[in-house]
Amino acid sequence: MEAALIGFAILLVLVFLRMPIAFAMGLVGFAGFGFLSGFDPSLAMVGTLVSDTALSYGLSVVPMFILMGNFVARAGLSSELYDASHAFLGHRRGGLSMATIVACGGFSAICGSSLATAATMSKVALPPMRQYGYADTLATASIAAGGTLGILIPPSVILVIYGLMTETSIRELFAAGFLPGLLGIILYLAAVKYVVWRDPSAGPAVPKRNWAERMLALKGVWGTLLLFAIVMGGIYGGAFTPTEAAGIGAGGAFLIALFRGALTWRIFYEVLADSARTTAILFTVLIGALIFSNFVNRAGLPDGLLALVTGNDLSPLMVIMIIIGIYVVLGCVFESLSMLLLTIPIFFPVVKELGYAGLSPEQILVWFGIVAVVVTEISLITPPVGLNVFVLSGVVKDVSTGTVFKGVTPFWCVDIIRLAILVAIPAISLYLPQLFYH
Repeated sequence: MEAALIGFAILLVLVFLRMPIAFAMGLVGFAGFGFLSGFDPSLAMVGTLVSDTALSYGLSVVPMFILMGNFVARAGLSSELYDASHAFLGHRRGGLSMATIVACGGFSAICGSSLATAATMSKVALPPMRQYGYADTLATASIAAGGTLGILIPPSVILVIYGLMTETSIRELFAAGFLPGLLGIILYLAAVKYVVWRDPSAGPAVPKRNWAERMLALKGVWGTLLLFAIVMGGIYGGAFTPTEAAGIGAGGAFLIALFRGALTWRIFYEVLADSARTTAILFTVLIGALIFSNFVNRAGLPDGLLALVTGNDLSPLMVIMIIIGIYVVLGCVFESLSMLLLTIPIFFPVVKELGYAGLSPEQILVWFGIVAVVVTEISLITPPVGLNVFVLSGVVKDVSTGTVFKGVTPFWCVDIIRLAILVAIPAISLYLPQLFYH
């Protein structure tokens, strides 16, 4: 266990020295495993792991969902989702911010990436909000916060990776993520209402659209609804596996983009190249995390932590709160995916044996996956890193990160409330998996 703690400390030092975390995890994992078992076994472990990961059928779902998201972004579905939400909510005070959050939720359901959701919606939603005099704090915050929904509402790349790392059913994780994602949308809408209640000028109402205009706006989202229904309905109904669903989703998104005239040979090449680049980055981080995970397990850190928990007679709830506290602190300095990949190998063996709230080990892993992703969502808008905030500031050059961080404070607070609800009531996350698969 001491070797694992020393390795973890060295890893943190390397990260703070600005070494890419994928290489830092891989280097420390290789050296640590070599120190404990010899460098020949360590070389064999790394070689086998790289080969198995690259050729993994289960992981083929990752590039497919990334490709689907990129095609969807190019097809212009984000603007149509926003227009439909705008038609129904825009006339309310703060309505355009509400429309942005609803559109982010819809877009994330077929994109699966928080950063892509934030970057895309900033181009669609920010100009109308500025046109009608929305405060920059509320306008940018609703995009940054709404973008975090991308990693929870299925299909989610992070949930796929979590499922593969913990050997948890991906379709159950997708089912489990739906209601917490919906709860997130509702609480974000409540946050907008609170902001405009405190300062009505922050989000003025816009002219109300009649029902004919609303129905016309709805016609534009049929592609999104159909794609989501096919992909998620097929998974929930057992018609095909998540991997098959990812392929069908990517093919469907391609056809939608093609029929809308959004694809040229140049754009098609850019979509493929961007998808390949993103996949390579994710796989590099994943391989680094798996190498480090093998070292941590060889050093006995999970067993040591479990013995520590048992020996000190800590309650399951207290252990969960400690883990969440660690996540919140790490989220202030670590990128979200890296943080999750770094910590899951350490924490999930401990959580699995807790017996929290009378749940079985399989149920705990599904529930904990959702809790971990929600904490990761929070880290996306938590200073000083807050990747969604920095992505938004990069797209919107005339708004400072300080302005966005100030605006997201109410959204961060309701995220904490959502996290508390999910910890206190695991049934919210587990209802749909139990309904569909048990």
